[in-house]
Amino acid sequence: MKRKYYSEKKVYAVALGLVLIFINTSNLNGQSVAKYAGEFISIGVGGRALGMGSAYTAVTEDIMSGYWNPAGLVSIDYPQIALMHDERFAGLVNYDYGAVALPIGPISTLALSVIRLGVDNIPNTQNAGVDINGLPLPPDQWQNFARIDPNRITYFNAADWAFFLSYARRATESFSYGANLKLIYRSLETATAVGVGFDFAGRYKISNNFILGANLQDVTTTLVAWNSGTNELISPTLKTGCVYILNGLGGSFIPALDFDVRFENRRSTSFFNIGSVSFDPHAGIEYNFKNIISVRTGYTDTKEWTIGGGIHLPKLSIDYSFARFKDSNEAIKTHRISLIFTLEAEQFKRIPR
Repeated sequence: MKRKYYSEKKVYAVALGLVLIFINTSNLNGQSVAKYAGEFISIGVGGRALGMGSAYTAVTEDIMSGYWNPAGLVSIDYPQIALMHDERFAGLVNYDYGAVALPIGPISTLALSVIRLGVDNIPNTQNAGVDINGLPLPPDQWQNFARIDPNRITYFNAADWAFFLSYARRATESFSYGANLKLIYRSLETATAVGVGFDFAGRYKISNNFILGANLQDVTTTLVAWNSGTNELISPTLKTGCVYILNGLGGSFIPALDFDVRFENRRSTSFFNIGSVSFDPHAGIEYNFKNIISVRTGYTDTKEWTIGGGIHLPKLSIDYSFARFKDSNEAIKTHRISLIFTLEAEQFKRIPR
């Protein structure tokens, strides 16, 4: 069984490599595109947020605010470190996230977050063909192809990176604001692309129980420029949300609702649209028992249910989420575990006003 697993995995890798090469060739020789260019960033981070269906724009109050809503970073009183790893397609696709956050003075916070979506060790068979005599085939003589010479196969990685430098500041006891400077780096064999974008966000506490949040991502439209001369555009997305905290049954219920408003003419893939503007809701609820154990469920913009749970230990929070996505006629099961480590020591505590 182990040998079969690895043979199937290699077949998938070869097929995926050929698809990526084709996409790379067709895109880099084509015109600029403006739809789904930054889709890898929208996957989301954190077991808690993903367990609640990504309805997290108003909920977030920890280090992962750097991704969901940078204004929420002001709620951190101690430095935090976060990590998450996710694998898909039998480990072929790896999705990793890491972040650090540091309170600065009485009302500000800085954070750095990194996301990587990658497919590693993709076989490239473009120059591995040989004829019946085992002689290498030039690219224009595939009609004489006999077999692939495994010794001539080369390997490359395809990776998308996103770096978020976040700043948040408390304006009043009820209102905080924040921003992200976002750097995007994409690589596919010899092709590379770089982009710079900005996010602006706010979070407003109407009361201790009712909170509103908003995050305008890629506010200036993010240009991702490939070294071939082709450009991709990431259109702005407005993420809005609200949360109402209800106390009861020895803990608290936290229902949340978000809407993603996009301006890139998504029609068939959105919940509903008005012309080129699309609207995608997220909904989630968490029950938190004495800030020790949590259970969650949610409904995503892809019309899928999520579930999850978490445990809060001294200085360490562990969160888990599970989602089942449909891909054609098959279901993809995704398990995510994230960790948040808090340096809860007096010497690291935020300086009070």
